[in-house]
Amino acid sequence: MLLPVIMAGGTGSRLWPMSRELYPKQFLRLNGVQSMLQDTVTRLDGLDVLSPMLICNEQHRFLAAEQLRQIDRLSGNIILEPTGRNTAPAIALAALSAVIKGDNPLLLVLAADHVIEDTAAFHNAVNAAVPLAQQGKLVTFGIVPTGPETGYGYIQRGDGIEDAAFGVQRFVEKPDLATAQEYLASGEYYWNSGMFLFNAQRYLDELAAFRPDILEACQRAMSEISIDASQDFIRVDPIAFAACPDESVDYAVMEKTQDAVVIPLDAGWNDVGSWSALWQVNEQDQNGNALTGDVFTHNTSNCYINTDDTLVAAIGVENLVIVNTKDALLVIDKSQVQDVKKVVEFLKANNRREHRLHRESYRPWGRHDKVVDQPRYHVSRLTVKPGGKFSLQRHLHRAEHWVVLAGTAQVTLEDKTYLLTENQSTFIPIGANHMLENPGKIPLEILEIASGSYLEEDDIIRLKDHYGRC
Repeated sequence: MLLPVIMAGGTGSRLWPMSRELYPKQFLRLNGVQSMLQDTVTRLDGLDVLSPMLICNEQHRFLAAEQLRQIDRLSGNIILEPTGRNTAPAIALAALSAVIKGDNPLLLVLAADHVIEDTAAFHNAVNAAVPLAQQGKLVTFGIVPTGPETGYGYIQRGDGIEDAAFGVQRFVEKPDLATAQEYLASGEYYWNSGMFLFNAQRYLDELAAFRPDILEACQRAMSEISIDASQDFIRVDPIAFAACPDESVDYAVMEKTQDAVVIPLDAGWNDVGSWSALWQVNEQDQNGNALTGDVFTHNTSNCYINTDDTLVAAIGVENLVIVNTKDALLVIDKSQVQDVKKVVEFLKANNRREHRLHRESYRPWGRHDKVVDQPRYHVSRLTVKPGGKFSLQRHLHRAEHWVVLAGTAQVTLEDKTYLLTENQSTFIPIGANHMLENPGKIPLEILEIASGSYLEEDDIIRLKDHYGRC
């Protein structure tokens, strides 16, 4: 059995303003019609694999579940990390989850936010790794370098083992430019992809040998698992997992084991760690521009321009990244994209929300777009998917008006339940128990006007919830 384990726990900020703490890059559609997570899952089509296991942050659970549902891969297969503890513990949770069930699959460990352009080459590398993993080897996939990259760690290969496989001589940290050039010239070094294939129990045995503290913490966390009410999520003991050391699989196991093997992978791999990297992997016009959205250019070259829903016009510029979202605009020279983190640091230091979430956010029932955000009133457009429903709730500090723009709404207000259609509205007083549901076949569009002395999310008192949020 080959069990894909997809790690989707990152909250990176290098692709701000599109990537936010509550909407990181693995959930973005950056290189096609699917998100990076969805691309990672569908890239497995053609391999003989089980349904993938996804490991993600508690705060991203509904977003992850919805994206798996969209591609028909949601099957109670999401392990939630209550706290981020890096890759070694995350993989241990997946391995323990399989072993506890009496299985002992080969774990194909993948990151949810990588681009791989040559799927056939990826499949060939995985198939070549399978017999090695069955023999007890811990296989990593080394990316054949295309240049002296200083942003990646490297793997130095050792002696050849079988066709297209080598022992691992050593793992090395991100080098300076001169060292990276030496690595490239030698032909002995690969970029460290962070992708692996090994037997579940074999990984646990190596973890027990080198980092028993990590294994013991994960075993305690898995001894008290619970299944979410929706049956989509597996929750581990949060206290036990919080006590687990924060360690990467490279440091915890791969650099210490005597059975590490590297298979070269030349498949158009990119970890899309910056806007300039995203420009490289996107289709470009005759002037070297990668354009997404409503964009007009004139005398413009080698730019990456991405806009949500408003026109961006670029005239007489070159080598720029221009990213326009509903609540933020980034303009930066491609040579300085690593300094995007300066913006995020500023936003955090000033307690601003733009580093954490978008104006439009995703909920288990649909989408919430806050169009107007004022101290005593908010105006939002809500999109409730068919069958979606709010929790039965009440507010102590705000009242709400709901106006139906499209579709049919079923409203519960105290002991009454009634239907509203387009152009009809209702009023929800402060303190009233209420719920909204879409009983129809098409999305329900609602205009919500909330007014009161306090409008934050923690004024929602949930009494009953279909998605396990009470």
